[in-house]
Amino acid sequence: MGAITARSDPRQRASGGLLAVPIVAIVLVCVAALLCVTYVLRPRADFAPVAIDAPPLPIIVAGTLFRVPPRAIRVAMQRRPGTQERLDLTFFWPALTPAAQPSKEDLAAAAGQIFLTVEPGAGGLTPVQRLKTIYPRYAAPTPSSGPDGLTVLAFLDETPYQGEDLLFDQNAPERFLVRCTRDKGLAPGSCLYERNVGNASVTLRFPRALIAQWREFLVGSDRLLTQLQGVGGS
Repeated sequence: MGAITARSDPRQRASGGLLAVPIVAIVLVCVAALLCVTYVLRPRADFAPVAIDAPPLPIIVAGTLFRVPPRAIRVAMQRRPGTQERLDLTFFWPALTPAAQPSKEDLAAAAGQIFLTVEPGAGGLTPVQRLKTIYPRYAAPTPSSGPDGLTVLAFLDETPYQGEDLLFDQNAPERFLVRCTRDKGLAPGSCLYERNVGNASVTLRFPRALIAQWREFLVGSDRLLTQLQGVGGS
C-alpha cells in the first residue's frame, strides 16, 4: 500500500502543475484586458497644455462654449481645448487683457485684476432671490448709501456673512449686486459678482476699491463675457 502511494505522488504533482498553467494564463489575459480598458477609458487630461501665447481656445463648460485666451488661464492643465469641469481666469482692469503671467510692468500699469471662475450652475437661488429671502435675515435693518447711487446692506456680526457688505443697484439689482468683504488691516476687501452664461455660472472677484467705478465695471464685465463667448470679438 505504501508503494502505491509513493508511485501516485509524482502524478498528482504533475497534474497540479498542468492545472496551474491555464489558471495563470487566464489571469494574465484578464489583467491585459483590464489595462487595455483602463487606457481607452482614462480621462484625456494627460494632453500637454498649449503655449500661453496661442490663439483663443474653444472650451466647453456646462455645455456652454467659451473662446479663452490661454494667457488668461491660471491653471496650466486647463490650457487645452474641449470640455472641462471648471475654468480659472484672470484679466487686468481696466484693459481687460489676459493676466495669468503678469510682468512687473503689467502689474504697475493696471488698476487691479479681475479673477473669474467658470463652472456649472448650482441651480440654487439667484442673487436677487437671495436678496429677497435670505440676506435680510443676517443684515442690518436699515440700508445706507454707497458709492455712485449704490445701496449698502451691512451684514451683522456672528452671522454666516460676518465682515461683509451687500452692495446693489436699487433700481436694477438683477444687473448689479455684489457681496464684498471689508478692508481688514493690510488686507484689502474684495467683491464677488455672479453672472450666468448659458448653463455656466461665472463668478467675478475684484478689488473692493473698484466699487467706486461700478458702472464702468458693469460695462466692462459685459464686454469681457461677450468676448469670452466669441461674439463680436476675437
